Amino acid sequence: MDADVIVIGGGAAGFFAAIHCAEANPDLQVRILEKGNRVLTKVLVSGGGRCNVTHSCFDPRELVQRYPRGMRELLGPFHAWQPRDTIEWFASRGVSIKTEEDGRMFPSTDRSETIADCLINAAKQTGVRIQTDTVVSSIERRGDHFVLRLGDHQHLTCSQLMLATGGLKPGKIHDNLSSLGHTIQPLAPSLFTFHIKDQRLKDLPGLSVENAFVQARGTKLNESGPVLITHWGLSGPAILKLSAWGARELAEKQYRFDLEINWASNLSPEQSMDKFKELKQNSGRKKISGTPRFDLPRRLWERLVNAAAISEQKTWGQIDNPGLIRLAEQITASVFAVNGKSMNKEEFVTCGGVTLKEVNFKTMESRKVPGLHFGGEVLDIDAITGGFNFQAAWTTGRLAGLAMAQAVSTG
Repeated sequence: MDADVIVIGGGAAGFFAAIHCAEANPDLQVRILEKGNRVLTKVLVSGGGRCNVTHSCFDPRELVQRYPRGMRELLGPFHAWQPRDTIEWFASRGVSIKTEEDGRMFPSTDRSETIADCLINAAKQTGVRIQTDTVVSSIERRGDHFVLRLGDHQHLTCSQLMLATGGLKPGKIHDNLSSLGHTIQPLAPSLFTFHIKDQRLKDLPGLSVENAFVQARGTKLNESGPVLITHWGLSGPAILKLSAWGARELAEKQYRFDLEINWASNLSPEQSMDKFKELKQNSGRKKISGTPRFDLPRRLWERLVNAAAISEQKTWGQIDNPGLIRLAEQITASVFAVNGKSMNKEEFVTCGGVTLKEVNFKTMESRKVPGLHFGGEVLDIDAITGGFNFQAAWTTGRLAGLAMAQAVSTG
């Protein structure tokens, strides 16, 4: 054999698997194959270059609720390895992790290189061989081992193989998995932003509303949280969460649907009307456009007032009841036509992948092909934004690595 264990994919799941495999049995020859010219690229760009390592959610039953796909299957694995274990693992290697107000966890250095360097050093210390610029064109199971044909017509053999290639795309790995007997769930982007052309948002990029409620009309999809106005439409945690839960449904709609936004979170139209009537009574001389309410940015408030057909000069004392109703509707039920999407580069995630029922989640081994293991996004697993996708990578990678070490040792 060229190696006892080969891991295809030099990302978070692949590195964690290789490290744990080599640590569990130092005599093994473990190799990582990465098709790109550098490893851990997603680790390096995530979180704006800070790397959102995991999330401060330490109850596995609560943790799995953040996974639109993989919720049931990950419960057992998270009992075996959860965010607290991840934090302790990095701490034992001199990397401290801090928690931000929203629960996201980052290296205390605020540098993703800290995480990448830690993983690379841990791999080298355990003797893992890292090969970049290595494309695997085909995978074949022969008897008790695998034969990998590389892009340069060379071959590699191993007894245990792991696929940790990240989100699947149509191509060689996808085709190989199908030829090995695996079913691939339909692929679709997850965690994307919405394209919207609307005068209410024009020239307002960078403005955000901290607590809005968004829902895709005609579906059951809804989320609350920060919404960010961008050059092309809307983004922010609430939008990204909605896109994750609705990845397949919104793909079927070809990303064309109506988005309703309550800019004042859970405030009802009736409650907003009550607020307006108080202003009419107590602040009658003030211009409506000049008195933003509900913590809305002034410029967005002005756009919503204008959209309600209220003149810039009109005061609270001058507005009639129909005008108040129109303003209440703009605040609590603005409707925007979504016409396309953009990928959130830092959090690019794919919905779809290897069908979960075809994988043993105690070992991450294929139920179809002995010795073949999976980890991370190559599976039909994805999460909302906030460090949850990395946690799934650490957990599934570790389980696969330990199982492969055990299989070689007892084989």
